[in-house]
Amino acid sequence: MIRQRLDSFMQKRRCTLLGVGPMSVNCIDAAIELSNEHEVPIILIASRRQIDSEEFGGGYVNNWTTAEFARNVIERDKKGKILLARDHGGPWQNTKERDENLSLRRAMESAKSSYRADLEAGFQILHIDTSVDIHGTPGIDEVLERIFELYEFCWSEAQQLRQDIIFEIGTEEQSGTTNNQEELDYTLNAVQQFCKKFHLPPPAFVVIQCGTRVMETRNIGSFDSPVRVADELPAEIQLPKMIEICNRYGILMKEHNTDYLSDEALHWHPRLGIHAANVAPEFGVTESRALLEILEANGLSALSERFLQIAYESDKWQKWMLPDSRATDRDKAIIAGHYIFSMPACVDLKKEASQALAARGMELDLHLKMRVKQSILRYLRNFRLVRSL
Repeated sequence: MIRQRLDSFMQKRRCTLLGVGPMSVNCIDAAIELSNEHEVPIILIASRRQIDSEEFGGGYVNNWTTAEFARNVIERDKKGKILLARDHGGPWQNTKERDENLSLRRAMESAKSSYRADLEAGFQILHIDTSVDIHGTPGIDEVLERIFELYEFCWSEAQQLRQDIIFEIGTEEQSGTTNNQEELDYTLNAVQQFCKKFHLPPPAFVVIQCGTRVMETRNIGSFDSPVRVADELPAEIQLPKMIEICNRYGILMKEHNTDYLSDEALHWHPRLGIHAANVAPEFGVTESRALLEILEANGLSALSERFLQIAYESDKWQKWMLPDSRATDRDKAIIAGHYIFSMPACVDLKKEASQALAARGMELDLHLKMRVKQSILRYLRNFRLVRSL
């Protein structure tokens, strides 16, 4: 049912679907409002670090558990346009599993527990990503074996709950380059044989390396690069070949790390036939910048300095840094900003800022939400999900 609905919508619009990372409450509300205003499906793609079950202590987004997150979204999504999705579910995708140095067996059981909570909460799309292994580098067949185990488990659980779900699969982390065709064909053929053997529905999406990768506040992949990359076909030549393989298997192509691409590059997505694309950190950075701008424009520099200090000291910016980074401490704090929105010190800071701005007739969260909506709208327009206004 979900797959048919998406297929029908895409055929009418000739569009690229958008997956939005739930970076904050304002980001979530912005996505819900846009989907309802324009009556278009938007996929909320929650990673396990952002949102997870109570067993794992919830996530950094409003400290919500899976159940709390789903309940809030479903309640606010009056027209039922939002699709709740687990992004990068799988072993060692939660910080707790890495910190505890779990074995493969225990990490797989942990992932199953997280997926079970997703299904009980009403998630509709499950991304099964077994590309992470803290104990080594598994080959493609090992990665596929793990996908198959989780796939079969999730489908069985969904059947028991009478839950309508679709799957997304991914076999490797984003590198900023493009896949080769033989690798993709091998993966999809193996998945097809597995699904036929066990009478399971095929996945709706497969994650393709499209030449996209986010570092700092830019996309360093080859997709948007004017310079050709050695030993790599340009995206506009390679991607149609990859999409052709996906179409042959009846599986939709999904791009990750789409953040910060130019309007021109985004405009090419529906033209090339890219079925769906995910965007996340860009929306968090947009909100952090908007917060600093409104504070500094209204004489609240002491509060902006406090925000920058808390964000910088969180160290959450470290994984986004390029080896030869020229990022300033302010840049690093902005990159880390969305990770701290729910920390008590930041909640207190925002409360103080809201009171000061309210006295001047300004509503802080409304301002922040509108800025994030503008950022999301750039993708909706370029992906032909809404008409340019």
